[in-house]
Amino acid sequence: MDRLKTIWSWLGRRAQNVLALLLLTMFVAFLLQIVFRYFLNLPVGWTVEWVAIAWLWGILFGYAFVVRETEVIHLDVLYDAMPRGVRRGFDVITGVFVAAVFAWTLPATWDYVDFMKIERTAYLRWPFNFVFFIYIPFAIAVIVRALMTAWAGLTGTGPRFHIQDSAGSHDYD
Repeated sequence: MDRLKTIWSWLGRRAQNVLALLLLTMFVAFLLQIVFRYFLNLPVGWTVEWVAIAWLWGILFGYAFVVRETEVIHLDVLYDAMPRGVRRGFDVITGVFVAAVFAWTLPATWDYVDFMKIERTAYLRWPFNFVFFIYIPFAIAVIVRALMTAWAGLTGTGPRFHIQDSAGSHDYD
């Protein structure tokens, strides 16, 4: 079990490295665009395309593999005003609903991503299925997280979030 935790921790750090690398390359491409456009008077389009692709991958990859549930910001004004049982009910209903919607759309999403292999990006000439592929692990991560939220609501044993420690405030006390 300790070996599995070690591997999981190592994979988590590598995912953070990938996300940091995406952010770094976005920043460098942005600086290159400024230099080429305003100092050399040679605008290049690939930098804009790369920043858009890296941003898309950064957001979806980050949510799927890096961001922990305690780091997700929740709008809990109504939720916090409700009694514990109602909050648990909200978690079950929203968790099941979100998981069902994402699971229901997953086959069509896969078909779309697969179909987009026939189109290429304008400058980098990458197949669009590569650009959009990151949505598949993102959708699976949303399904898993939503089911975990529903399970926590059903059992009342969800993680105890504290406002001072995290962005969320779910609390089953």
